[in-house]
Amino acid sequence: MASANEFGLSPIKQIAVNAPDLERAIGFYRDKLGIKHLFTVPPNLAFFDCDGIRLMLSLPAKPEFDHPSSILYFSVADIHKATKTLSERGVNFEEQPVFVADIGSHELWLASFRDSENNLLALMSEVPKKT
Repeated sequence: MASANEFGLSPIKQIAVNAPDLERAIGFYRDKLGIKHLFTVPPNLAFFDCDGIRLMLSLPAKPEFDHPSSILYFSVADIHKATKTLSERGVNFEEQPVFVADIGSHELWLASFRDSENNLLALMSEVPKKT
């Protein structure tokens, strides 16, 4: 953390994800992933609430910005249950839940899928070890 005399960035407030077909993307994030839709600014922006961080879906503003996004990792308590629920909603997983690392008191598990606009997304779960 930066001291009072230093400038430093810390919290992320908003993440932008390209959506060449905004209506299709709104349906995917709202209906399949179950993320709270905040508002839409026609014709090219839609905003969602990811537990205090805004997710902005937008048409690429310029040709050089028309590319897939960085991978967004959504934290879930039970990765197997979350994967099953999303699969039942029509989300196709590229990678089913897989153990990735032992991080001391927890195990790190990941699963990945693509959104309606072909952006790679992932679920992440830190599962407490059984004692």
